Amino acid sequence: MHHRQLCLDTETTGLHWETGHRIIEIGIIELVGRQRTGNDYHVYINPQRSVDESAIAVHGITNEFLDDKPTFREVSDGLLDYLSDAELIIHNAGFDLGFLNMEFSRLKVAGDIDLADGRVITDTLQVAKRKHVGKKNNLDALCSRYGIDSSSRVHHGALLDADLLASVYLSMSRTQHALGLVGDNLVDTQPDPCDIDTSELRVVSASESELAIHHAFTERYLSDG
Repeated sequence: MHHRQLCLDTETTGLHWETGHRIIEIGIIELVGRQRTGNDYHVYINPQRSVDESAIAVHGITNEFLDDKPTFREVSDGLLDYLSDAELIIHNAGFDLGFLNMEFSRLKVAGDIDLADGRVITDTLQVAKRKHVGKKNNLDALCSRYGIDSSSRVHHGALLDADLLASVYLSMSRTQHALGLVGDNLVDTQPDPCDIDTSELRVVSASESELAIHHAFTERYLSDG
């Protein structure tokens, strides 16, 4: 029986969950036997705080749009049921897992939840860095490298990016049949979602804050992440 693989992406109010930023969109594409099933997951979430202007410039999701959306608490049970024990395929897994684990920890139910605990996590950014050494390995660069049409990606969006990620993953792993079957050369099964170095992004004034946020988003979206 083929196991479930979930290509997951999130959009957020800002870059760092450690400073109070929240998830505002989750998109997941389900693969079974390396085929899309159509049983996908997509939700917008009211973060109960404002979205940074720098983030809006990236994903185009405004505070007004999110006003009538459900909170993370309201979608959490359905999300956990959907994730079940499936393998998660994420580009720059530490970012998304850090945010998701934070959101679940805020609910304070049944102790802290670590989505990386006991499941396979495939970080396609790390896979791409090993496969394409010295090259850009963000999602746009990988789409271009593998001939995947990303022309509709005017803004970042969780479901759109998860769909592009699924295409990249399938292309990148085609010769190995499945990344989860070829050992440590390609798969990072247990990344630490909380081990995120923010030392270079410390804020000491308003102007430096703007520069730090801009630099951080550039690092995530325009270089390797």
